[in-house]
Amino acid sequence: MTLRRGEKTTISIQEHMAIDVCPGPIKPIKQISDYFPRFPRGLPTSVSRAGSLQAGGSQASVSPSDPPRDDEEDVDQLFGAYGPSPARLFGKPEEDIDGEGYESDDCTTLGTLDFSLLYDQENNALHCTISKAKVGVCGCMCVWVCSSGAPAANKLRTKTLRNTLNPTWNETLTYYGITDEDMIRKTLRISVCDEDKFRHNEFIGETRIPLKKLKPNQTKTFSICLEKQLPVDKTEDKSLEERGRILISLKYSSQKQGLVVGIVRCAHLAAMDANGYSDPYVKIYLKPDVDKKSKHKTAVKKKTLNPEFNEEFCYEIKHGDLAKKTLEVTVWDYDIGKSNDFIGGVVLGINAKGERLKHWFDCLKNKDKKIERWHTLTNELPGAVLSD
Repeated sequence: MTLRRGEKTTISIQEHMAIDVCPGPIKPIKQISDYFPRFPRGLPTSVSRAGSLQAGGSQASVSPSDPPRDDEEDVDQLFGAYGPSPARLFGKPEEDIDGEGYESDDCTTLGTLDFSLLYDQENNALHCTISKAKVGVCGCMCVWVCSSGAPAANKLRTKTLRNTLNPTWNETLTYYGITDEDMIRKTLRISVCDEDKFRHNEFIGETRIPLKKLKPNQTKTFSICLEKQLPVDKTEDKSLEERGRILISLKYSSQKQGLVVGIVRCAHLAAMDANGYSDPYVKIYLKPDVDKKSKHKTAVKKKTLNPEFNEEFCYEIKHGDLAKKTLEVTVWDYDIGKSNDFIGGVVLGINAKGERLKHWFDCLKNKDKKIERWHTLTNELPGAVLSD
């Protein structure tokens, strides 16, 4: 396009707003600043007034011999020629920060959640205090928490608060049997749901906190935006399914000349009955068991996933022979009129690994000292007969 001398360069509103509908890929709509770049703090003195500005405030002119500017010319080049680029003016975009303080359109529309976490290292307990929430949906609310990769029995939930967008719970949910190893590799998942009159839960949003962020015996407070449902991390070894936790005490008694095994309690057992609970009891064996006399059983605890037993059993055995023995502990669901269901088991002894091996050796090294440890129940128990 050529211009006569003295004519203004005009750009129609169609050129600004309309999308090019010609065949081919759609180009992004250009901004007005692309046509009229703004220079910081006025025009630089190095820019000649002869090209675009007439001396004495005359209007801009374009020579007929000058080629028209290409519409695709990069504005950053203009800033590079006459001053700092927009990136240098406003600084680099901030890097993504930790999930505790971020904010986005998606998460703010879902809502926010305030809570605190405390890891009680001495009692192997994780306390999750749900304070309050602000959600973007009406209805009754409920919250539950579960560990990544853990069984469904690990889900704990608060009471339901009805007909509110700003529920306040101030309710503490406690996980028992949390070890230092769990604090390194586990993630706590907190979900917010809307419960309808038929007790069906509709997912609203969630957040996930790696437990390695927590320091032992120190409360950490969070105020976090809820996110859409995230995929479950499948990088963990799932060869053995977790079926709950069990707290076992071991002591070699010099007075009784035997091993005293204490079954203290279980936590977050897998539900085996249709009502969502189990009727658990515990069996223990000290193997090899040639005479088949090492079997002991606890009482049955009805309709619970967190039973407390506080029962002790004694095996008369020389201290030197314990290094050749293996303690097998299994948890069962009692059923009337049919075979009992296996929930999970754990093996302590010289052939065990990790905390199970350490617990056994600590017992052997410390006579007359009761040593309690939490252990993970798995769905497989080598060498055990899975029937009652």
